[in-house]
Amino acid sequence: MGNVVVVGAQWGDEGKGKLVDWLSEQADTVVRFQGGHNAGHTLVIGENVYKLSLLPSGVVRPGKLGIIGNGVVLDPYALAAEIDRLAKQGVIITRDNLRVAENAALILSVHRELDGLRESGPVGTTIGTTKRGIGPAYEDKVGRRAIRLMDLAEPEALPARVERLLLHHNALRRGAGLPEFEAKAIIKELMDIAPRVLPFMDVVWRLMDEERRAGKRILFEGAQGALLDVDHGTYPYVTSSNTVAGQAATGSGVGPGQVGYVLGIAKAYTTRVGEGPFPTELHDEIGERIGVRGHEFGTVTGRKRRCGWFDAVLVRQTVRTSGIHGIALTKLDILDGFDEIKICTGYRLDGKDIDYLPASQAQQARVEAIYETFKGWEGVTGGARSWKDLPAQAIKYVRRIEELIGAPVALVSTSPERDDTILVQNPFEA
Repeated sequence: MGNVVVVGAQWGDEGKGKLVDWLSEQADTVVRFQGGHNAGHTLVIGENVYKLSLLPSGVVRPGKLGIIGNGVVLDPYALAAEIDRLAKQGVIITRDNLRVAENAALILSVHRELDGLRESGPVGTTIGTTKRGIGPAYEDKVGRRAIRLMDLAEPEALPARVERLLLHHNALRRGAGLPEFEAKAIIKELMDIAPRVLPFMDVVWRLMDEERRAGKRILFEGAQGALLDVDHGTYPYVTSSNTVAGQAATGSGVGPGQVGYVLGIAKAYTTRVGEGPFPTELHDEIGERIGVRGHEFGTVTGRKRRCGWFDAVLVRQTVRTSGIHGIALTKLDILDGFDEIKICTGYRLDGKDIDYLPASQAQQARVEAIYETFKGWEGVTGGARSWKDLPAQAIKYVRRIEELIGAPVALVSTSPERDDTILVQNPFEA
């Protein structure tokens, strides 16, 4: 097939940036297909460190085409700011290396304010969003009142579309005792940014078909993780889009048969940002040690991540819901030097053993992790580039993960450096 989809196999922050960069070097086209600027990738290329939120990872490499698909909700001001930041690092973004779907829904100030209002609510009512307006923008998209990128090219029709949007938002603001938005302010907000983003607009579904017919290698780049999927994640503590691999087709305008190899990214342990269930979370010195060694702070928000042991139950579930062909196991080196390492192999719910995470929020809160304990390894995995460089016990740990999740490990990442990778199977050549 020659195409690859990259999805996070946990709650995000799995280290997709390094792997996507490694794959983007082999790809011709890199496509973002969901989410917004609430998720970030950190790319380390030589001496340069790039932090991307909206832009596909391929844009930092010459000769690659980056595409922001229709499944993304686009903050045009955030896009312009990210383009400006990269320009200061010597990466120039033009229509030659970036296209944006004309039917991508936009994030406006009304969405950011509503998101912030909800997240500042009473304890127990928040879900830990990044307050960037992603959820409210998706709500408007589904409610058929969104302003889309193509609308900026039709200023004469924009007032009616903005009035339709504000009919909903101003009702919410009146209920909260807040002043209403004025249409002219929103229109100005849009018209001021239009010249910066309209040059990138394209009919992406047609462009994708042209790329496919030309035999181009396409990399579909997912943001966040499959356990944050609005349908298949730990609802309601999820994001507002579908993050599983199937969204790669819907969010970019290609048929499901064009998706190709699905690579899931998973840490050798588990982390989570924000609220929600976390069966293997560690509230002790070990959890703190993992967080410090792994530099577990969000790329976009800087928020400290919760840390715990590897949860094979959840990754196995993701393997099935995303149709994952192989796993890239990252941050194995963070576990160097531990006397004991644990893997969650199942759950106990109300005295009964189960092998999946239930959809019920109440049941998710009650599950208890069942662990298998491994002896830790002596020696260092950091910087390993072949199996022979790994301690025998580390290899045993990786092999046990493969057995438990029902998928082979295609790559093992042993440091943030792109070359510190053990390649078992190249997804583009599978």
